[in-house]
Amino acid sequence: MEEFSKDKLIDTISSLSVLELSELIKALEVKFGVEANQIYHGNNNECNNKSNINDTKQSTEQTEFDITLTNIGSSKINVIKAVREITNLGLKEAKDLVESVPKILKSKISKSEAEEIRQKFSNIGATVEIK
Repeated sequence: MEEFSKDKLIDTISSLSVLELSELIKALEVKFGVEANQIYHGNNNECNNKSNINDTKQSTEQTEFDITLTNIGSSKINVIKAVREITNLGLKEAKDLVESVPKILKSKISKSEAEEIRQKFSNIGATVEIK
């Protein structure tokens, strides 16, 4: 049996094409039940910048939300009134929207506005989803 060496393995891997390397990574993930993540081996100063990384993660939090009417409940008329109030649609358009749930009521709104709308619909027995 041929002796295994790290150098020989590294040489073999370095000769693979990008596609072959990708397939190898996927096979290793399946074999060992893991997911390959990027590992960063920076110097000590770079590792001390963890707070900068955390700040970046916090600044990428979602700030705009879509609110979708998913269930009108038992009070269709009250839901139509609420839809008209929120969307400024006419009676027929609001009725059509309510009858074709799930439908997006508003897009790209703030979290506080989305919560207010959710509370309003919750009070009349309808269900909305914030995405």
